[in-house]
Amino acid sequence: MTSAVPAPPANPTSSPDSTPSVETRSTPGKKAPKQYSERARAERRLGWLLAGPAFVVMLLVTLYPILQATYESLFQFRLTAPDERQFVGLGNYGVILTDSVWWRDLGTTLLITVITVAVELVLGFALALVMNKALKSVRGVLRTAILVPYGIITVVSAFAWFYAFDINSGYVNSWFDWLPGIDENLNWFAQTGTALFVIMASEIWKTTPFISLLLLAGLAQVPDELSEAAKVDGATWWEQMRKVIIPNMKAAIMVAVLFRALDAFRIFDNVFIMTNGAYGTEVLSLLAYRQSISRLEIGLGSAVSVLLFLCVLIISFVAIKLFKVDLAGTQGGKG
Repeated sequence: MTSAVPAPPANPTSSPDSTPSVETRSTPGKKAPKQYSERARAERRLGWLLAGPAFVVMLLVTLYPILQATYESLFQFRLTAPDERQFVGLGNYGVILTDSVWWRDLGTTLLITVITVAVELVLGFALALVMNKALKSVRGVLRTAILVPYGIITVVSAFAWFYAFDINSGYVNSWFDWLPGIDENLNWFAQTGTALFVIMASEIWKTTPFISLLLLAGLAQVPDELSEAAKVDGATWWEQMRKVIIPNMKAAIMVAVLFRALDAFRIFDNVFIMTNGAYGTEVLSLLAYRQSISRLEIGLGSAVSVLLFLCVLIISFVAIKLFKVDLAGTQGGKG
């Protein structure tokens, strides 16, 4: 007697009368396209409508100088003799890149950028935490007081720091002569190390409030429920920072670092006022100024400006790739 093998249960999705289920399957080796909800698409359209006009205006204002500088960099001529213009192609770039001055100034610029941005990020994050936890009665006054240095014009700030550390008119030497290495005869701007210290200190003092403002906006995006859940689970303050707060404000950190790195890399005012590039403190922006304005070498000056612009693009690309932040995903829910 043969035992009957029970038939497998019928699959309702295989019935010809049933409606096939909608299922998105990704092809092996291919990335499935992102599906955004109606709300996310509406927010993206609104963002383009709001930012589009400003983007077009900025593009028109900045595109012409960039193209003009690129064109001028292909010629060798002085502003005092415009009729003696000579096409040299990439010759100006070869002259600059083979000169040790370019690489020295590039190293100085990178040193100032890395140190100032790193210190500002730490101090700005601390200030953002203080402003975020401050009582509502003093929150407005505290934020206004912290933002005062950022509201001062850069030239005014640079002169204030210069006169404070100047050996003749400054008060820093007399106030802090009790510290090792500081006396009334210390000339801060006659040595590379001390001059760079004052330049970077003035930058940090002025622009740390900008970093704190951006990070404060990032802290506001962190849900309170996550922090409370971490506390309930017994997480320490450092664990909350490392596993909850910092990952959720990664986009704000990237924006703050990117904006400040680009601004610090183009530093000019402080160096020009305090040392004028002497004692190894010259930066790339000052090098472009010397070639174009002081020496009237328009071709070489334009080439330096174009190379400076390329360096800014490289910094932007590296920062975006390093943080790996999906800015589109932080603006709206996906379907």
